[in-house]
Amino acid sequence: MKQKILVSRCLLGHLVRYDGGASGPYEQLSRWQAEGRVVPLCPEVAGGLPTPRAAAEIPGGQGAQVLEGLARVITTEGEDVSEAFLSGARQALALVQQHGIRLAVLKANSPSCGNRLTYDGSFSGVKVRGEGVTAALLKQAGVQVFSELELAEAVVALRNLEHRAKP
Repeated sequence: MKQKILVSRCLLGHLVRYDGGASGPYEQLSRWQAEGRVVPLCPEVAGGLPTPRAAAEIPGGQGAQVLEGLARVITTEGEDVSEAFLSGARQALALVQQHGIRLAVLKANSPSCGNRLTYDGSFSGVKVRGEGVTAALLKQAGVQVFSELELAEAVVALRNLEHRAKP
């Protein structure tokens, strides 16, 4: 059985980004989709936010702190959208558990999906080391999280997962 991969919907060309746009599609993700591996999700839309929507950031840029209740996700308009981000993260975790997913490819720098860097909450374009809310929750659950900037690494990780799974 082929390993399933959780993928941010925007990376598949779906118009779900906060600005109403998409960030893909990417050839590798399209191949995986054709193979029936992809489980698509936009955590922000799944959590109930509209498209388009106000940009949001985490002051300090740490999704794990949002999970712990120590930080909030705030829009450019000052609205606290933490509950929507948390709901979307929980839905991502449920999909991971339902499909036995051990690898995800999520949107770089996003307050939901960023796996290495996120914006610092100042809405000035400054990035800090940190993870988005969904990426942090998935990593805590043992999922390997990559961004669209790391597709070559994700291919290797998938190969390794499937190699280990063979009897």
